[in-house]
Amino acid sequence: MKWFRRRSGPAAVPVQLRDAGRHPFGMLEGYTPLRSGEIRLYRAVREAVPVVDAAIYKLIRMAGGITAVCGDRTAERELREFLRTVPVGRGQYGLSAFLDGYLDSLLTCGRAVGEIVPARGNRDIAAILCGRVEDIEIREGDNPLDFTICGPDTQGHMGPLPYQELLLFTPFNPEAENPYGVSLLRGMPFLTDILMKIYHTVGVNWERCGGVRFAVTCRDSGNGQAAERSRQLAEEWSRAMQDARSGSVRDFVAVGDVDIRVIGADAPILDSQVPVRQILEQVVAKTGIPPFMLGLSWSSTERMSSQQADMLTTEVTAIRRTVTPVVERICRLWLRMHGYDCGFSVEWEDINLQDEVEDARAALYLEQARKLRIENDAAEAGERR
Repeated sequence: MKWFRRRSGPAAVPVQLRDAGRHPFGMLEGYTPLRSGEIRLYRAVREAVPVVDAAIYKLIRMAGGITAVCGDRTAERELREFLRTVPVGRGQYGLSAFLDGYLDSLLTCGRAVGEIVPARGNRDIAAILCGRVEDIEIREGDNPLDFTICGPDTQGHMGPLPYQELLLFTPFNPEAENPYGVSLLRGMPFLTDILMKIYHTVGVNWERCGGVRFAVTCRDSGNGQAAERSRQLAEEWSRAMQDARSGSVRDFVAVGDVDIRVIGADAPILDSQVPVRQILEQVVAKTGIPPFMLGLSWSSTERMSSQQADMLTTEVTAIRRTVTPVVERICRLWLRMHGYDCGFSVEWEDINLQDEVEDARAALYLEQARKLRIENDAAEAGERR
């Protein structure tokens, strides 16, 4: 008895090197945040989604400027001049420029760190600088009120920094488990990864189908000249495409059963409007900024309701309340260095989210009500007499 073994073709060779086809922000997928490692992730989120980046910048700008009011007029005038002209590094001056970088780190990383640089003789403040939160660690003490800011020394070992009283540190919404704070972008990496997949897929589909490719099929009529006809069709088709690139019109004429189709025309492209809007709605809800302020036109009206204005004002006020102790610490140190013992208060600029016409109309109504109140009081006083 003979055994016949079926002949098989050569085994398929597995491909070792291939293009994964992932979007350029691959670190958003499968990333596990570990202490300071999530900072790079959050910065990648801002770089990948312009809406998130614009939302953070708008929150920083709406926080507005700051000033100080003192009991001593001379101290107040000199303190305001210091807040306007203090160097903050990289060619910038003024406490407002320092707060822009400080708030940027606070909202993105969940914490911000700065340093007060005293002048020679410790009689003035030479500069106020923002630091890199990736380069510091927080060591908690025996009680919740005691903590130490640590940084790398000349050999790269982490240790307590020598002048703790000159360091500024602010956590954003800190939790009980750690003192580092929580980033405003927490929860966005998962949604951002899905959004990047959608955008990357749309780009790949347009790259494949945007430049139209044709499939020319020549069916054999039985005379055995299919190879020769296909070669002639390929040459003529190539000439026609080259003439089309130069702007001239060239007709393509073929004899026999020839079929010309556009490659990929039958494959529908998935609609991305609904999933993209659902993801952007989560982003808007996280930042608290109305959609139209981020360039998202989801409704026919483009005006901010009073409820939205109140909510946004509350968000900005909460951010101001977080960084106010840092500003008070800077002002207090400057006053003590210059020998002033007067009290002071930090005042922020008013948050103006309404139209000027509405503000004027509201002021008019208040004055009319005040006028009627005065007239009523005068009438009642005349009746009593």
